Amino acid sequence: MADAAPRLKGLVEQLLGVPLPVRIRAWDGSQAGPPGAPTLVVRNRRALRHLLWKPGELGLARAWVAGDLAVDGDLYTTLDLLSGLIWERGDDARTLAQSLRDPDFRSAVRGLLVLAGPPLPPSPPPEEARRPRRGLHTKRSDRRAISHHYDVGNDFYELVLGPSMVYSCAYWSAPPPQGTLEGAQHDKLELVSRKLALKPGQRLLDVGCGWGSMALHAARDHGVDVVGITLSQEQAAYARKRVAEEGLTDRVEIRVQDYRDVTDGPYDAVSSIGMAEHVGSERYLEYTTALHRLLEPGGRLLNHQIGRRPQRDESTYHLDPFIDAYVFPDGELAPLGTTVSLLERSGFEVRDVESLREHYALTLRRWVANLEADRDRAARLAGPGRARVWLLYMAASALAFERNRIGVNQVLAVKTPRSGACGLPLRTRTWN
Repeated sequence: MADAAPRLKGLVEQLLGVPLPVRIRAWDGSQAGPPGAPTLVVRNRRALRHLLWKPGELGLARAWVAGDLAVDGDLYTTLDLLSGLIWERGDDARTLAQSLRDPDFRSAVRGLLVLAGPPLPPSPPPEEARRPRRGLHTKRSDRRAISHHYDVGNDFYELVLGPSMVYSCAYWSAPPPQGTLEGAQHDKLELVSRKLALKPGQRLLDVGCGWGSMALHAARDHGVDVVGITLSQEQAAYARKRVAEEGLTDRVEIRVQDYRDVTDGPYDAVSSIGMAEHVGSERYLEYTTALHRLLEPGGRLLNHQIGRRPQRDESTYHLDPFIDAYVFPDGELAPLGTTVSLLERSGFEVRDVESLREHYALTLRRWVANLEADRDRAARLAGPGRARVWLLYMAASALAFERNRIGVNQVLAVKTPRSGACGLPLRTRTWN
């Protein structure tokens, strides 16, 4: 008799103490759960072993990336329904230890062990980053982390990001279909340029330049000389090709270089768009101080960065297991207030903060649509596991921005000279 799904549903609900909001379809074809709800497809017993050996988000992620777990139905709806059971429920060692003292919990675990089969830990998917936890945010470890995320093939990123090749939050005047991703990304680059007041003949340092889109925009549309730096060899090669094709090699230089090694200041402006999340809390003051040192007096910094909500006890903050293992190894998010404080400690005067939270949700949904529209090709380009990583990461992130679990902010800061003349207009939102 095919009964794996009802057995699994009962055991999971016994563990969680709440009804499952989704249906389950098991490897034997059986189904259980609310009619009409999205279906969590458990393709084999190995999916359960992933969860038993790594309870919580990481076990679910391993099962998803390995292809042992899938969703039949709308992925956003499924993730939204499961969010309270995954992201808003503690899965640390203390929570697990408390649960194990409950006889019903122990009984459910024993039932899952029987259902899962031989209790051997499955190997993590090859897409999972493996590195020592010592020496975080050294130059070597940062290069390795950046390579893990970005050096997976420029063709894959073209498919996901579209022709703009901008991997950060766009700036939408209207949501799709009225607004397009390419138009919104152009408007974001122009917004950054206006906030920095870029003028012909100035020097711009673009930290974490990606595939060169900001550097090209600044040079082509604003007559600026640009140095773009990245730790990704593949990004640098792609960006240099674009620069050559546009005939801007005399205005744009792309380097594979760590921000700590840039010594050819001063620059009139610095843009850091979606890079600071990689810096880490231990190095953040070093990062802001280095950028302050590289600027001319009166020079501007535009720091575009994802931020998380503050915790009552910041000492308990830990990296998101799925993001750390599969997406941004060693990446860290900080509350906006912490970022502003560290900019001020390094000598900057913070002049403007703009939240683009809803804009990032729209951007991520567009990237997800791009991937899903050509999912087979995405799997061929980056591998099926990597395509599944990106689908889950972007869809979950879109919901996180929509539900205000995380945000993204542009912080405009100035290296204000002793005279106090910062060079900004009285009404800063005119951006000139």
